Amino acid sequence: MAEDWATDVKRYHPEADDEIIAGIVRYCGIALRNRDSQLVSFADPKEVGRVRQNFLRKKLGLTHPDGELDRAIAEVGERMKGDSTKNRVTLYYLLSDRFAAHDSFRRKSPAKAAKTPAAAPEMVAPVAAPKR
Repeated sequence: MAEDWATDVKRYHPEADDEIIAGIVRYCGIALRNRDSQLVSFADPKEVGRVRQNFLRKKLGLTHPDGELDRAIAEVGERMKGDSTKNRVTLYYLLSDRFAAHDSFRRKSPAKAAKTPAAAPEMVAPVAAPKR
């Protein structure tokens, strides 16, 4: 099932960055193959808890109090209220925008990766075999 995630995100954020949308789609991965897991139910407290714990805390690394994160999720839910299909990619984009955390979804450019020096391997002196 091909889904145009960018079109849905841009209904709520017209200047949305396609690179960030693609990064969120990569993050969601196989979950987007199933229609049920593509969508988010803001009325389900377990679903809201999963978004808070797995996305906001684990993926974005946020340390805000639960109440603040839940309010942010509720604000996005209110914004998407008129939409019968509340897409996970759109929710994640709007939340990462709310917390200025889009960099989590940018691909590392080869130029940047090349500039970062790799750690030198640790040199270990050879150990002589015991004499018999």
